[in-house]
Amino acid sequence: MAAISPLAAVGSAEAQAAHAAPSNGAVTFRPGTLQDNVFTKLGVRPIINAHGTFTIITGSRSLPEVKQAMFEASHYYVHLDELMPKVGAEIARLMGAELATVTTGCEAAIALATVACACGTDPELSQAFPYTRKKSQVIIPKHSRNPYDFGVRMTGMEIVEVGTAEELQEKLTDKVAMIYILSSPAAEKGPLSIPSICAVAKTKGVPVFVDAAAEEPISPNIHIKNGASLVGYSGGKCMRGPQAAGLLIGQADLVKAAWFQASPHHNYGRAYKVGKEEIMGILAAVHKWYQRDHEAEQREWKSWLDQIADKVKALPSVRIEYLQPEDLSNRSPRLRIHWDAKQLKITGTEMVERLDAGTPRIMVDGGSGVRPDKMESSLTIMPYMLDASEIPTIATAIYEGLTRPGHYENPVVPAGAAKVEGKWSISLKYTRGTAEQTFDLQQNASEVSGQLVGAIFKAELKGTVHGDQLKLHARMPVSGHEVNWDFTGTVQGNNASGKVALGEYGVAEWKAVRS
Repeated sequence: MAAISPLAAVGSAEAQAAHAAPSNGAVTFRPGTLQDNVFTKLGVRPIINAHGTFTIITGSRSLPEVKQAMFEASHYYVHLDELMPKVGAEIARLMGAELATVTTGCEAAIALATVACACGTDPELSQAFPYTRKKSQVIIPKHSRNPYDFGVRMTGMEIVEVGTAEELQEKLTDKVAMIYILSSPAAEKGPLSIPSICAVAKTKGVPVFVDAAAEEPISPNIHIKNGASLVGYSGGKCMRGPQAAGLLIGQADLVKAAWFQASPHHNYGRAYKVGKEEIMGILAAVHKWYQRDHEAEQREWKSWLDQIADKVKALPSVRIEYLQPEDLSNRSPRLRIHWDAKQLKITGTEMVERLDAGTPRIMVDGGSGVRPDKMESSLTIMPYMLDASEIPTIATAIYEGLTRPGHYENPVVPAGAAKVEGKWSISLKYTRGTAEQTFDLQQNASEVSGQLVGAIFKAELKGTVHGDQLKLHARMPVSGHEVNWDFTGTVQGNNASGKVALGEYGVAEWKAVRS
């Protein structure tokens, strides 16, 4: 079978417009152009996605078959309690499971699986949840803690971490509703591997959920084969279905319980409403997944990376590296371009910003190199969601940046260093709300270290003070995740103030007084 280009859903605007069917003779459906579309009309700049299937940049681009299924489904009414069992049975047949249900993403699959394992289809338990429950705990191996286990935490279940097989045996009590495992290289071997945990859980009758959100759905399903009761997938990643869809597959009674807990039913998951368009769209994506020539796609992606590499590899100091995927998640080669910014006059971080600010806007999979002391630089390209037509644009933009970088100045470093050692009381002002923290700082000339103590969590601080300019960074471990704090500000004696960048959590203002 011929390879399907990962962006076959797009093509030229003219080609799509020629095949678009008018609705009731009133509207002709057109995809627009990169320069003129529904987003540009709002002042939002579309992205050429050389980064990957990240939700923050809207996942993948759905397949033509998915668009057609969603469009067709939008014209009819059906009863969801009749539709979901039919769709679930067909998806399960293809994916190698007893049953499947469509969710509003893998995070919803995690939450619904948790409640299904805790309440089943008992309407009294379901209506009393989360205030009354027979089972109140979910076990998560330490290697599986991650930001997405919020799907468990949002149900109010107590997280019980285990680090050894002995701890698993000890903590696998009657209070445990489910074991959650993130599929990853760490979960493939050792006493807390997926097969090992499933074997232990089976002796206690405790269901095991495997989070395989970004994985390729191999059939027969590898996790079910290893003993998992339930497996969750994202619909908007490698399958290129609707971004607002996911799948929960596995043991039939538990899958039925998850659907029972979900919208349109008036239980815990009433907010997790999946529409007929998403249901039929993900069904089309699953059908297409098992028809696509995946190895041909891999070869095509590698050929695109070769085109970019060929454009720049002869430049001074440039070195080419191909990165191979570690497992079934995001299974695509990547290209990493290395160079010496002392020779080419632009760092990898400057190149990332240049590509993002350019026309067209290009988002890559990260870059490295910082003036003036970390000039060894790199840039990484992920071809997973690109189209062949975009490759020359990316190659040219990178070549232009490396050969005509413009002028970048080294940052000006103020002389001297204000005295910042000691304990500081911090007042934070968020977009909504305030908080109090403390800095406990030690200082060695311009180098600063110490501890950030929040109302709930703590983190180690590292940074610098040059003149009166203070910069501090902390990576605060929180439940299953971490929050990055990048403080910048000005010191004036026993007072300091500035802003703190919190990544996806925005920017806050801070003021500090030394005690």
